[in-house]
Parts: sequence; C-alpha cells; structure tokens
Amino acid sequence: MKKNSFLIALLLFFIIFPLFSNSSWIAIGTTFLIYSIVSLSQDIVLGRAGMFDMGHAIYFGMGAYTTAILSSTYGMPILLTLPFAVLVPMIFSILLASPIVHLKGDYLLVATLGFNVVFEQALKNNIFGITGGPNGIFGVGIPEIFGLEFTSQASIYYFALFFLLLTLIIIRNLESSKTGRALHYVHEDSLAAETIGINTRFYKIFAFAISAALAGIAGALFAVQYSAVSPEAFDFVQSVLFFTIVIVGGESSIPGVLIGTFLMFVVPEIFREFAAARYFVFGIAMILTMILRPKGIWPVKFGKIPNYIRS
Repeated sequence: MKKNSFLIALLLFFIIFPLFSNSSWIAIGTTFLIYSIVSLSQDIVLGRAGMFDMGHAIYFGMGAYTTAILSSTYGMPILLTLPFAVLVPMIFSILLASPIVHLKGDYLLVATLGFNVVFEQALKNNIFGITGGPNGIFGVGIPEIFGLEFTSQASIYYFALFFLLLTLIIIRNLESSKTGRALHYVHEDSLAAETIGINTRFYKIFAFAISAALAGIAGALFAVQYSAVSPEAFDFVQSVLFFTIVIVGGESSIPGVLIGTFLMFVVPEIFREFAAARYFVFGIAMILTMILRPKGIWPVKFGKIPNYIRS
C-alpha cells in the first residue's frame, strides 16, 4: 500500500509538473523520465534476474541510433521508427546474451562491459558508414500524430511520460506473473530453480530481451529529446550509472529505482554550476547510502515474515 500510494502521488505530480515549470525544468523532467525507463529496464536484469549486466547502455544506444538513422537518413516518421527501436536492441540482446548467459557474478559483468566498449568503438568508427563517427547524427525528426507535431518541450515531456507509464505497467504485470516468479527464483538460487523445473537459461535470456526492448524505446525518446545522438552518451560510464542506480535505489524496487534516477541525473543538473564538485559530492553520498542503507534507499519487501523468524 505504501508503494502504491507513492507511485500514485508521483504520477499526479508528473502530470501537473509542466503546468508550473519553465521549459528548462520541463527538459530536465523529460530527461528524468527517459532515464527512469532505462533504469527500470536495468532492474529487470540486475534486480529481478540477479545478473550483473554492466553493458546496458548498448541497448539504450541501439534504440537511439536506430531512430536517428531511420529518421535523419531515410526520412522515416518518428512513430514508425519506434518498433525498430524496440526490435533491434531486443534481437541483439538475445544474440549477445546467449553465449554468456551461463556466466555468473564478476565474469558476466566483465563480459558485458567488454561488449559495451566494443559498441562504443563501433559507433566512433562509423560502422557501415551510418553512425556518423565521433560526431554522431544530427537532425532527428519530431513525433507527429494525426498531423499534430510535438514541437514544444511540454509535448515531448508527455510523450516520454506515456512510455514511462507503459513501462511501469509492464513491470507491475511482470511482478504478478509466472515469469516474474520464475525470475525471482533464478535470482535467489539458479541451481535450486533448475531442480524444480525452471528453465533458467530461457528466463535469463528473456530478462535480457525485455530489458533491452524497454531500453531501446528510451533510446528513441533520447534521440527525439536532443534531436541528435553521439557515442559518448552510450559509453560504459553510462552503464555503470544505470547499474549503480539499481543498487543504490534498491533492487526490484520501483520507488527505489525512481529515487535513484532522481539522485543520479536530476540532482547533478540542479547543481550544474558546481560542475567540478557535484559528482564528488554525489559519490560521497552514494558511499554513505551503502553504509547506512546497504539494501538500498527503498528496499523491496517480500511478504510479511515475522521478525523472530528473520532474526
């Protein structure tokens, strides 16, 4: 009930936020919505399936570049690029995860980190002559529905809010489904899950696929928001940030992930004039959080187990 009340209050705030904010704050709010989708998608792999994915920016970047290429190079309307921005990262995630999904812990982390470095270098070297090299791609179009163009910052904000709500619905349905329970078992003990008939390999690849699809749609929104994409926006540092958000906020906790995203991406924007010190201060705050709240700012709770049993 506490989590539901928080999410309802947050939703109402999101809806009215543009009504009392200027364009700069609405732009920051849009960035928060986009990165919240990516962070929630990261939580599917890390928090719900228990796999150390340190290359999640790959799928975020694939979605962004897919929309940018189809829009700026081939003149495709933004809305028509969205299915491709979902399918391309999803297919690549299956291809990348299949040979490494059996790895655990640090081994999987290093493998996915390596993929992220390769992806960034491929973008910088203008692979297939379509990524624009180090400069990226400019001139991404704007969404249009029934002749109505989303030209204002507020319209793009609500466009991003729609997809955040869709992401929340998908994750809430996942939580209450057979698949969600299977992922929880895989997270807790992969070997024990296999002994009760759960195909752990299938569910691990599924977690990568669904998380990549959501990250891809966030990438498309990123391309629309900034009308451009470039390699440095999807380097391994971004993957580290997404990984950290889930750990700091609380694994499998939707409110925790949203709070972590706010701390990671919105707070630094607020203190942008202190550019030299803002990440230093945030780093200290992150260390204190891990000391004082080792399970995250808003840890998830499963059921109501009596204290005398848990102790």
